[in-house]
Amino acid sequence: MALKDILFFTEDVSYSLKEKQKLRVWIMQTIKAEGFKRIGELNFILCSDAYLLQINKQYLNHDTYTDIVTFDSSEREDTIAGDIFISVERTEENAERFGVSARDELHRVIIHGVLHLCGYHDKRKEDKLQMTEKENEYLNRRDF
Repeated sequence: MALKDILFFTEDVSYSLKEKQKLRVWIMQTIKAEGFKRIGELNFILCSDAYLLQINKQYLNHDTYTDIVTFDSSEREDTIAGDIFISVERTEENAERFGVSARDELHRVIIHGVLHLCGYHDKRKEDKLQMTEKENEYLNRRDF
C-alpha cells in the first residue's frame, strides 16, 4: 500500500484541504484494518453541490442533492480503488445541522466513501446503523 495512491482534487470549488498527509495515513490504516492488502488509485474529488448533482443524475439517475457519490473501480478482491466525489457545500451544511465541526463532518464523509469501497452499504436501516458504527470507530482512531 502506498500513500501516493491516495489523491485529492477539487472540481468547481476553491477549497484547500488541510492535513492531506495525515488524512492519507488515516485512510490507509482504515483500509488495512478492514482487511485489504492493496490500494489501487483512490481519488477524492471535492466539489460543489451542482457538480455532484450532475454526477448523481448522469450516472445514478438520481435527481437529488447528496454529500457523496462513490464509484468502485477495483479489479481484485483484496484491492481498494475508486473515485469518491464529495460536496463540500453539503458537508458544511450538514455539519451545521448536526452540530459538529466542518472538518469532522468532512472526515466522516471521507471515511464513509472508503467504507463503501470496503463493501459496506447504507440503504437498509440495519446497514446504515452498521455503517455509522464503523464511521464512529474510525473517526475515534484519528490521531490528528
